Amino acid sequence: MTQDKMEFRARLRHQKALLGTFLKIPSTQPAEILGTLGFDFVVIDEEHAPLNPETTDAILLACRAHAMAGLVRVRQPADILRVLDCGADGVLVPHVTSADVAHEIVSLARYSGVRGLSPTTRAGQFGATSVAEHMATQDARSAVIAMIEDAEAVDNIEDIVVTEGLDAIFVGRADLAASMGAAARDGGLDHAVDVILKAARDAGLPALIMASDPAEAEHFRARGATGFLTMSDQGFLRAHAARIRASFSP
Repeated sequence: MTQDKMEFRARLRHQKALLGTFLKIPSTQPAEILGTLGFDFVVIDEEHAPLNPETTDAILLACRAHAMAGLVRVRQPADILRVLDCGADGVLVPHVTSADVAHEIVSLARYSGVRGLSPTTRAGQFGATSVAEHMATQDARSAVIAMIEDAEAVDNIEDIVVTEGLDAIFVGRADLAASMGAAARDGGLDHAVDVILKAARDAGLPALIMASDPAEAEHFRARGATGFLTMSDQGFLRAHAARIRASFSP
């Protein structure tokens, strides 16, 4: 997929076709490689990878160098301020289970909400812009994506997706299945995913989901998904390395 000059949040809200992946390796180089390949965005995974704030900061800079959107999956809402100050294009926030939680994370990401002010960060061009311009620019460009990965969230999905300022949802099928337990079996998970995607579609809210290949992406697109993540830097490395190793086997 090719990049355009529209900011990531605007492309997301316009439901442009987007392809991204997760970054879990604590290095800038995977981001640099993916940026040269034309990925629309990456999600730096602080929740499930050994990444410290300095590593995330460096990876976000690498994303900027290749004009690729850099998002961060934060561990907790309290991390939203830090990663946005570092220049993240947006955040994925785990375990958004209710409209109250959705409202909280939107507020933490917006100066029109309760985001703390520091215009001398990378996000503020280290003080090169006025405070007013910095605040307006950040409120316009910072994407807030709620991860729907709990059975409780499915029950509350119609209220979550109409939260003012929420830019998208991400359907975490694996965590959702674990949360649902036995109810996920025999089509239960697929039904829950359909409920989530329908609620997002009815609200006009973009919905992201993992897809292993183009065929699966088209399957979920038909059900209402508007953007996709596939694998991770670790997954790409393992899959290709496994193919190469097998090709050298006697």
